Amino acid sequence: MIDTQETKVLPARSAAIAWSDALAATALIEQSPHRLLSDIIIERAQTHGEAPALLSDLESFSFSELAARIGTYQAWAMDRNLGKGDTVALLMANRPDYVAAWLGLSRAGVVVALINTTLRGDGLAHALRVAAAQHIMVDSEFHDHVASSGTAIAIGAPKEWANEIPPSAGISISDRALLIYTSGTTGLPKASVVSHRRVLNWALWFKGLLGNTPTDRMYNCLPLYHSVGGVVAVAATLAVGGSTVIAGKFSASNFWTDIRRWQCTQFQYIGELCRYLLAQPLSDLDGVHSLRLAVGNGLRPDIWSEFATRFKIPQIVEFYAATEGTFSLYNVQGPIGSIGKIPPFLRHRFKVALIKHDENTGLPLRGADGLCVAVGPYEAGEALGFISNPAQFEGYTNPDDTRAKVLRDVLEAGDAWFRTGDLMRADKAGNFFFVDRIGDTFRWKGENVSTLDVANALSRISGVKDAVVYGVSVPKTDGKAGMAYLETSEDFSVEQFAAKAKEAMPGYAVPLFLRLGQGVAVTETFKQKKNDLMNEGFDPAASADPLYVMQGGAYVPLDDEVFQKLQSGQIRL
Repeated sequence: MIDTQETKVLPARSAAIAWSDALAATALIEQSPHRLLSDIIIERAQTHGEAPALLSDLESFSFSELAARIGTYQAWAMDRNLGKGDTVALLMANRPDYVAAWLGLSRAGVVVALINTTLRGDGLAHALRVAAAQHIMVDSEFHDHVASSGTAIAIGAPKEWANEIPPSAGISISDRALLIYTSGTTGLPKASVVSHRRVLNWALWFKGLLGNTPTDRMYNCLPLYHSVGGVVAVAATLAVGGSTVIAGKFSASNFWTDIRRWQCTQFQYIGELCRYLLAQPLSDLDGVHSLRLAVGNGLRPDIWSEFATRFKIPQIVEFYAATEGTFSLYNVQGPIGSIGKIPPFLRHRFKVALIKHDENTGLPLRGADGLCVAVGPYEAGEALGFISNPAQFEGYTNPDDTRAKVLRDVLEAGDAWFRTGDLMRADKAGNFFFVDRIGDTFRWKGENVSTLDVANALSRISGVKDAVVYGVSVPKTDGKAGMAYLETSEDFSVEQFAAKAKEAMPGYAVPLFLRLGQGVAVTETFKQKKNDLMNEGFDPAASADPLYVMQGGAYVPLDDEVFQKLQSGQIRL
């Protein structure tokens, strides 16, 4: 199932030039320790005053207006004696003023907690509690969310525009700027600490890597409370005098109309966004746009080429990064499906290790010397990022969460590495490929099964529109059995599917259970929600979807009677 052959190389801007530009863009950060991203934008206002900075159907700001609005939020905080050591939570819809708010508040020294707008009740109370917020800025449409959380903290926002922009009050790049929350796939979300230094590195690195110019316009339909949508997608263009279009939310039916209407040159994607666009009806306008690239993470290899071809995307820049991570990978000019590489001249700066992982314990395997065991080419292992100094891993608001992410004595005694929780493999040229999240892989018949590998293979079978694969526990059996949730078209055949699945993968990887549905639920960043599917398992009482189980080499309907026999062990897998 793992293709170890070299694949077609993407046409792209020269990788050497892209990396060189990224390095040059970030090289001056440490030389100006009090120059924040807001300072760069204010400088751009002097040279690009009336040029568009942030655009939307709700409101738009030129660079001069954005600078003034940043000053408004900064003055609001300073008038209330809010500064270093204080936290303000931000609960606002996607709009240009959101960006002005966190830029202005953080310029005053305030740490801004970017709150997920879907949270309410206990979930919102938890987010506010771990942030230790003294104030919350909230749009009127979310007032009931705050009320449902039972939280009693001050609510406020500036009503008047400031006449001038105050200086940044000695805030340095080492100071905290933001709190951005993890997805919470394993327990409650954690608040990741993001310094001004990290914000600048994201902004300037992407500016250089993408070759942004003042004529570029980014389309951003991602939530602004996440690092990609709220920082990267806006800052990488603002930093160079370009502009970003902020959509209220993603709409597959309106996406290309928006791209053409706003004359965008690039867009940011994440998760399954590209799959939703492919699922739209064919149009004579497919590929009619002014885009020069798409950038993001999570574009699945099974649709990569189809997406690029149908919509005539000149360049796709896939990357891998984590809000709190110590390294990132970029596929500027590499194999289709790769999440990127680190060029040889930067490997001393961004050290990555792939180490063998024990599925039974969830921990890295260690050799007789007590150190971790590195994997070979094309072999899957957990990706670790070297922590060379404390500033490289800024951690979370909870020190226990921070300590839990650090693995020591990896390649030599006393070293420290950031655990990504992601399984990857790399080819001999240093291109990395995402395999799965730890916890998503499962063990069956003594073999490790990658849910993502199986899902990609199943998605290529005729009649399958999308596939989600996960492991389920079966009484009186060892390990977990594979189950696939399939979204199918009218030409789907269970019999033909079984035959094709057996051709596409080893027998141990063929799903033993099928569930046929109409589309799996996703998170606000278009990541499939597997947990609900795993909890419901293959119990017919948990869902009205048709269920099947593999018996005698064929899939047969799974009803209550069959389910009870599986539970009692009368039917063996």
